Amino acid sequence: METALLAGLILLIGIAVLIILSVPIAVAIGVSTVTAIIAVLGFDRAVLTTSQQVFAGINSFTLLAIPFFILAGVLMNNGGIASRLIDAAKVLVGRAPGSLAQTNIVANALFGSVSGAAVAAAAAVGTVMGPRQAKEGYDRGFAAAVNVASAPSGMLIPPSNTFIVYSLVSSTSIAALFVAGYGPGLLWALACMTVVYFYARKRPELKSTEKASFAVAIQTLLKAVPSLLMIVIVIGGILAGIFTPTESAAIAVVYCLALGFIYKTIKVKDLPGILLDATKTTAIVMLLVGVSTAMSWLMSFARIPDLISDSILGLTENPTIILILMMIILLIVGTFMDPTPAILIFTPIFLPIVMEFGIHPVHFGTMIVFNLCVGTITPPVGNVLFVGARVAGLRIEPVIQRLVPFFISLIIGLFVVVFVPQLSMWLPTVLGLVAP
Repeated sequence: METALLAGLILLIGIAVLIILSVPIAVAIGVSTVTAIIAVLGFDRAVLTTSQQVFAGINSFTLLAIPFFILAGVLMNNGGIASRLIDAAKVLVGRAPGSLAQTNIVANALFGSVSGAAVAAAAAVGTVMGPRQAKEGYDRGFAAAVNVASAPSGMLIPPSNTFIVYSLVSSTSIAALFVAGYGPGLLWALACMTVVYFYARKRPELKSTEKASFAVAIQTLLKAVPSLLMIVIVIGGILAGIFTPTESAAIAVVYCLALGFIYKTIKVKDLPGILLDATKTTAIVMLLVGVSTAMSWLMSFARIPDLISDSILGLTENPTIILILMMIILLIVGTFMDPTPAILIFTPIFLPIVMEFGIHPVHFGTMIVFNLCVGTITPPVGNVLFVGARVAGLRIEPVIQRLVPFFISLIIGLFVVVFVPQLSMWLPTVLGLVAP
């Protein structure tokens, strides 16, 4: 049996069976990869090679930004920042139809833009907005769906851990990817707001009658400025060349910790628990990176990416059809695989193909991240979906039913990102981060 076929079958069947058995995705990838490498190289060489590749995968200065950004997100989640951003979002949305749902979307975008964590946004914002929407007469399933659908916008709006992982595997500028994420991230929020607008237009009772005075609105916005200032410090510092993305992540931790102490929402006695939460999340992410790196090495050794590339190009040489095929594959993959391993596995396969057609790696990065973000709200493995449903105190079935219009809107948004490259590339080009 050819090496590629043997390794591919073991990986495919192994991962599929273990996921069906509810084994964590990192363990499923790791066990299947080790088994496949043993079948290809033998036990002794497999053990040595796997351990080397796992270590090499996480032995990166760039990846050091991830635990810092995770810790910054946990500090924000415990530091009273979410409530200030929600109040600011309420002022910005005003009295629009479905204003509370629109507030949820804007708040998730704001919180995501300073934390980069979709799950944290769904938990923090959903905890506050869910009861408010229920009190105002919103259907609980719809309110939960709004929160779930809008939370992943933070994975696109920088700082974003998913873009850091993509940068590592594609050798693309993190600064360019961060800036490129603004357009798709805002499009994600706009797609969700459009669904809410049409939902609320048929329900005039959901229109808010509250109107804050100008003075109160300004005061509310000013309270949110220190939280939003982190974006200016992190992204501005990177663009100005003052510090690297990894250094900016460390600065974000110090800034969030200082805010927590100033707001008196974080005490010294809270720090061990906060550090433990961040450590657990970091361990999961790094394990995913390590085992996915070993899997990528195996696929490269067995020439699986070359075979897949030849197969796709053998079907058609039309770049539009090829992009659509890739997006469909990634949408399917995203339903059962976390974005981190999916990026590590599929970027080396798809990126060389799209570059043959003149697609910039930064543009492709926004495509693949936007696509895989859809998977985070899709069963059976969508972690944002499960967190959002749990926060709302609901089973996932009524939430999924209400998510259907959001899925349609977001997939339309995905194809806008794919076929309108200016949405991703305009800002990085203007700032001189990519060549025109």
